Amino acid sequence: MARVKVHELRQKSKADLLSQLKDLKAELALLRVAKELRKQYDPSSFSWGDFDTVSGSGSALLSKEIGSSIQEKVVRLSIAQVLTVISQKQKAALREVYKNKKYLPLDLRPKKTRAIRRRLTKHQISLKTEREKKKEMYYPMRKYAIKV
Repeated sequence: MARVKVHELRQKSKADLLSQLKDLKAELALLRVAKELRKQYDPSSFSWGDFDTVSGSGSALLSKEIGSSIQEKVVRLSIAQVLTVISQKQKAALREVYKNKKYLPLDLRPKKTRAIRRRLTKHQISLKTEREKKKEMYYPMRKYAIKV
């Protein structure tokens, strides 16, 4: 199976993505079964009769093993990509739902750092007590100009 292209996955619907995920998982299971069957087959116990020494049989088996492990890696990567696209689409849909709401779920809020999250908001910083307001009103900033 060829590698999946993520930009193509993003255009698919959720049902298509789930069906593709199911296919990829089935393919991975088949590859794992084939790998186990190859492990059980021991070329040293096999006899060719007159042709006891067959050149390249070990290397052919090794190349098959390497090829299957690469295939397995590609399928695992494809599964990860499909799962990533599914979760990203879910998160984007949730962001749309909570776009203009007062409260956001914790996983949709910006992560930042713990200290930044605990800071006062800009609105809270700008708030003033009645006493501060009166003080500013009665004693405004003095403006001076120098005559030349």
